[in-house]
Amino acid sequence: MRYLPLSGADRQAMLARIGAASIDELFEDIPENVRMGGLPNLPLHAGELDVERQLSKLASKNLPASSLPFFVGCGAYKHHIPASVDHLIQRSEFLTSYTPYQPEIAQGTLQYLFEFQTQVALLTGMEVANASMYDGSTACGEAVLMAHRITRRSKAVLAGGLHPHYRAVVETLSLHSGHGVTALEPIPNSGSDEIISAIDDETSCVVVQMPDYFGGLHDLAPIAAAAHERGALLIAVITEVISLGALKSPGDMGADIVVAEGQSLGNGLNFGGPYVGLFATRAKFVRQMPGRICGETVDAAGRRGYVLTLSTREQHIRRERATSNICTNSGLCALAFTIHLSLLGEAGLRRLAELNHASAVGLADALSEIGGVELVTPEFFNEFTLRVPGDGAEIIERLAKKGVLGGVPVARLEPDRPDLHDLVIVAATEVTSKADIAAYRSALAEVLKP
Repeated sequence: MRYLPLSGADRQAMLARIGAASIDELFEDIPENVRMGGLPNLPLHAGELDVERQLSKLASKNLPASSLPFFVGCGAYKHHIPASVDHLIQRSEFLTSYTPYQPEIAQGTLQYLFEFQTQVALLTGMEVANASMYDGSTACGEAVLMAHRITRRSKAVLAGGLHPHYRAVVETLSLHSGHGVTALEPIPNSGSDEIISAIDDETSCVVVQMPDYFGGLHDLAPIAAAAHERGALLIAVITEVISLGALKSPGDMGADIVVAEGQSLGNGLNFGGPYVGLFATRAKFVRQMPGRICGETVDAAGRRGYVLTLSTREQHIRRERATSNICTNSGLCALAFTIHLSLLGEAGLRRLAELNHASAVGLADALSEIGGVELVTPEFFNEFTLRVPGDGAEIIERLAKKGVLGGVPVARLEPDRPDLHDLVIVAATEVTSKADIAAYRSALAEVLKP
């Protein structure tokens, strides 16, 4: 066949070489209930005009976040992105560059990655940062594997406030690498005592999100001290990077590794991606850090230049010594992040954080006045959790029919926890207007009428 050149004999030879008896044996680790039973129900070939019509029809079903009051967050946030960000990243020398395989030739790429690393290190309060990861969740998983290598232990303690998607990534990587995970129950406003009590002499790391999954704020210092006393590391996870403009940095609270989702700066919601993961740590752990690091040096003539200083991925060093199979960095998204943060500057980031917090406080006050609605997280940045009278998912659906996207029902991410199904996670940012808040309050009051 034109596009499937391998014969049956070829396949049998490859199976024999890797020690598998059949094709099915290659997929035995994938549960039967998630496998496809047959070919997908896709239409056959069509002309370009017909395809364009069909795709346009499908696209028209999407509801743009800017078209109505929008309060969805829970790991991806709607922020204003200056027009200059998109203008600059669409320059051909940026837009067409993939990854610097001949890095010293790509001085422009290396320079902005160096600037990106500097920004991430300053934001997180850490000593060194890499040139980005795919997204926050995979960065979290890589941080856990890094902690295992450093401590030579194999147990990770995941705080209950860790986003369920991040928890799932860690559990999946742990399952296939032979490591253990202790995942604490997700409970709003859970303190540090439960986390500290789960740390033992087998623990390699404690993973704590701040602000947490429910929007709550925590002091990481007591957890860091308890982890260090047992010889474990503290991994801090940030899903809303704008919060670092207002909150004490994780590094200042004792974190050893900080990972974050950088989407909020320079990158739109984009239907879920692509995003950009941030990864920073202390200098003494740098050789166990995944990804790549760009460094500054001088050439033979004494002129400043940039080089790829450290590459610990499989494509650059022996596989058995590689710290990760991450094969590239989120270059264009990292550039967007860097440009946006450069335009803001330190004062601008602090002001942006203040606007986010003020919007959320105004929204929380307005919604808490409605009978039957309870604010569950009294201390928050720009996201908080409400307890509503009834099923949160059903209420969110009814709000959507009234033209308000009211947040994320916890039932969507924790379907097996019916005790949490009356909780809704709500976010507000600098783009949330007073009219949006009024519309939400009015719609929620209407939905909750007896």
